[in-house]
Amino acid sequence: MTIRRGFDQPGGGSTGGHTRISGIRAPGNPPVHAAVRNAKLAALPVAFAGRQALGLGKRALGRSAAEVDREIGARTAQHIFEVLGELKGCATKLGQVLAIYELALPPKLAESYKIALGRLQDSAPAMLPATVRMVMAQHFGHDWRSRFREFDERRAAPASIGQVHRAVWHDGRTVAVKLMYPGARESVRGDLAQLRGISTLAAVFMPGADVRALTEELCACLLAELDYAEEARCQRAFAAAYADDPDFRVPEVVEQRGDVLISEWLDGTPAPRVAASGARRDRDRVGMLMVRFVLDGCARTELLYSDPHPGNFLLLPDGRLGVVDFGACRTWSPDGFEDMALDYCRAVFEGDPHELASTSRRHGFVRAERVFDVNALYAAALSYGEPLRHRTFRMSSPWLRRQVVRATRPHLTNVARDCDIPVYFTPFARATVTLLGALAQLEAEGSYRDEVVRSFPALAEVFDRLDQREPEPVDLRAVRERRAARSVGSGAGIRRTP
Repeated sequence: MTIRRGFDQPGGGSTGGHTRISGIRAPGNPPVHAAVRNAKLAALPVAFAGRQALGLGKRALGRSAAEVDREIGARTAQHIFEVLGELKGCATKLGQVLAIYELALPPKLAESYKIALGRLQDSAPAMLPATVRMVMAQHFGHDWRSRFREFDERRAAPASIGQVHRAVWHDGRTVAVKLMYPGARESVRGDLAQLRGISTLAAVFMPGADVRALTEELCACLLAELDYAEEARCQRAFAAAYADDPDFRVPEVVEQRGDVLISEWLDGTPAPRVAASGARRDRDRVGMLMVRFVLDGCARTELLYSDPHPGNFLLLPDGRLGVVDFGACRTWSPDGFEDMALDYCRAVFEGDPHELASTSRRHGFVRAERVFDVNALYAAALSYGEPLRHRTFRMSSPWLRRQVVRATRPHLTNVARDCDIPVYFTPFARATVTLLGALAQLEAEGSYRDEVVRSFPALAEVFDRLDQREPEPVDLRAVRERRAARSVGSGAGIRRTP
């Protein structure tokens, strides 16, 4: 068997020429000692305060406020990236969310965070080759190499609590070998203890919600991602449901033992690269298929793919969407979910503020005794429902920014403060906000309502009536493009039917 060693691979098993000093761990392995992790997290606001104080001095010496603020923002963003990327565990999950939701920040403020936090989706400290060999031996025995024809000890890709290696299985199949970091469980549990400790602060922004119950459900979701046996079970369910599907490819599980999961390898273009430089048709296709996979997967498997992060999708050479990482799946078949969706669509697109208020109370999104501004809630719902109001819609950063600013505005009159999230709905809410961030990155355009109706056919009647009442406005750009095409065709002697 061929063993490829990664001592000199940048971003792989080496330290990249940088020396890290720690009495807790070896270089290239994440810190797991609670005191070290908490100290690093606590250092973030302290360092920011120091930069602000230093900035005052620089302004006093004549540097412009804008220049100093840009420098502070860039250095703070880079510090956040370095700390979260090194800590791993839930910290990297947070960083991935922040990397998506920098789209919701004002452009000037977001740029530094976009550059730094976006790297969390592809960067993290790599396990050294010796650690990789130790993990493999622990779960597959000291003769683990005999199971492979080749095994590349250089990291092929990071994972939030581990990393992926490319290898060739003994039967000749190219496989992805996913290993969990040693000590990752202790790290995640420590992060969750911190999360529980500070979660009460969220009640300041969401006084209408049961913050403690929501926090426990979120913690349960994150703890479930530590179970590679459960991940393998979910992946097998999706692979069977999507076998020979013309639009999707889910890799088969080859073998799973302990903290190692081996799957078929997929070659394709990662969705973040499609978002950055892909053709418009590719970005639209990836976005629409991501929506379809999240919604349709529930019906096919009774599992919710609740972490539709862009890094978990690849556009394959044959046009299918490859899907990886099934650690965040949750059982999903709540009674009455389609009825709830129908009630909300009727209230938003056919009803009035009072009907929406009644629907929200009935389904647990506003407590029965809560007094709130029904008109403000209705206005917010109309804005959030834009992608479904139109036959086609292009998701964008400015649209997402408006929605997030509306929901998080720190005013006592913000109606979002009066709303609750039913505990059972937490995984779906996580999937929705992550998916919206990915779609905004892609600027995906298509019929979102068609994808929703595909999974919830009862909603078709609402949108049919909506179209009858509100004819779609004329797309002037499309009209100009058709006219230009006719002109070109006429000039070339081609007759076109108007």
